[in-house]
Amino acid sequence: MAHLTDPATRAVPETGLADLGLFGKPLFEDPSARALARVGVVDVGSNSVRLVVFDGAARSPAYFYNEKIMCALGAGMAETGHLSPKGRTRALSAMRRFSKLAEGMGLSELTVVATAAVRDASDGQDFCDEVRRETGLRIWVIDGREEARLSAQGVLLGWPGAYGLVCDIGGSSMELAEISGGRVGRRVTSQLGPLKLRDLKGGAKAREAHIKEVMEGLHAQMGAQRDRLFLVGGSWRAIARIDMLRRGYPLHVLHEYRMTPKAVRATVKYIKNCDLDELRSACGVSSTRMALVPYAAEVLSRLVRKFKPKDIAISSYGIREGMLYEQMPQRLRDRDPLIEACRFAEAKDARMPGFGKVLNNFIAPLYRSSPAPRKRLVKAACLLHDVSWRAHPDYRAEVCFDNATRANLGGLKHSERIYLGLALLHRYSNKRENTRFEDLYEMVDERTRQEAEILGKAMRFGAMLWMNKDAERGEMRWFPKKKLLQLRLTEDMLPLFGEVAEARFNSLASSLEAQVEIKTVREGRHD
Repeated sequence: MAHLTDPATRAVPETGLADLGLFGKPLFEDPSARALARVGVVDVGSNSVRLVVFDGAARSPAYFYNEKIMCALGAGMAETGHLSPKGRTRALSAMRRFSKLAEGMGLSELTVVATAAVRDASDGQDFCDEVRRETGLRIWVIDGREEARLSAQGVLLGWPGAYGLVCDIGGSSMELAEISGGRVGRRVTSQLGPLKLRDLKGGAKAREAHIKEVMEGLHAQMGAQRDRLFLVGGSWRAIARIDMLRRGYPLHVLHEYRMTPKAVRATVKYIKNCDLDELRSACGVSSTRMALVPYAAEVLSRLVRKFKPKDIAISSYGIREGMLYEQMPQRLRDRDPLIEACRFAEAKDARMPGFGKVLNNFIAPLYRSSPAPRKRLVKAACLLHDVSWRAHPDYRAEVCFDNATRANLGGLKHSERIYLGLALLHRYSNKRENTRFEDLYEMVDERTRQEAEILGKAMRFGAMLWMNKDAERGEMRWFPKKKLLQLRLTEDMLPLFGEVAEARFNSLASSLEAQVEIKTVREGRHD
């Protein structure tokens, strides 16, 4: 397994331009991707110690295992200068457990990094030595700029084309990094972690003055950053959960959750006026995390006020995902994480892997003039159209919607999750009423709901022509000005166009408000 290196010393990456098509060979079948099929990383932070084992489609990995222990290694460091004795005991116990788990999972090794608490503590090296003796695990202690770079790379794993400012908050530090064009630019670190702020003497006024002074310095180093602000870290995710509660937001998926600067101000005020125990219970946040939320909220308020981002996005991907991204060849980084995840799901769960491409080509005439982002979602839907076939028929449509809206998929906005979920729901059902998800439908407008229904019905009909994925099957043509939907089938395919298939074709035409025309063509002729 490759270890962390300075980006300036890395070899020129492979380009792999031939691999970049959305329906090219899925890279999880490539030897370099298989080497990343199961990767274990440990993040020894100031507040928590976490093991993550990634598995699956390497470009958009699934979380095979994810465990966090709240150790608070950095608690009290402002006064003592060394790691919390209690936290150190808990962290060592966690490392013993994680080492045994890795052994049981057959991992060749774990990559372990430690951040602010261990690098700043007088006994940080002693702790690393103790872990090495007890478990055999080597801890790589990284500086703040490297922490910022890895966190930013984690954001790029989920959003390959992302640009803006990444802000990663831990227990003892806060890092900023700019991203653009798939690369990490300037980056800085600070002492604005909530554990440090909690131990600061002088109360609220002293904290406010300190946060303002440090933020002014960060702004001077980073310059104007008024694009998107990506928030990474447990304290930010806790604040996002509270924002969801305050707004009554129906989709409780943190990744790609959006907030406006105005919403941040309202939520910071909401936190100040609420009982933290009641808030913790309502949001499902741990008591240890909730104790730090008010301090993190003060930092976020000043951060937004100073940098003035156009909008704010929560990233569930951070330093651990950045460590995985670090080990990817460039040709793997360049792939679309959504399409890769869908390809992997099809290969693993579909009845006929590879049919998703055939189905997409069959219904593509309906989307000839659609913008690229919509065509991308259509491809994703076709890949996923059959992965829930094992579900009970009475619940299959709802299972499809639930999977699409809540699955661990990168590169997908919340509104796109709803569109994809509705399309897959209509793959199995003509109607979407009377389900437990109706409050989520309102997250997209009526036109989007109608377009998702059309896509679902197109897949529902196309799946009726299921044969060997390489078989000749004819084509569908769409004439939007004439409002004519034409189906051209070979003589060999005609028997598949039975009464159920015909009913589904007519249902699709009805949603398009189109007339239908059926033509028989000789095999191999599509003029």
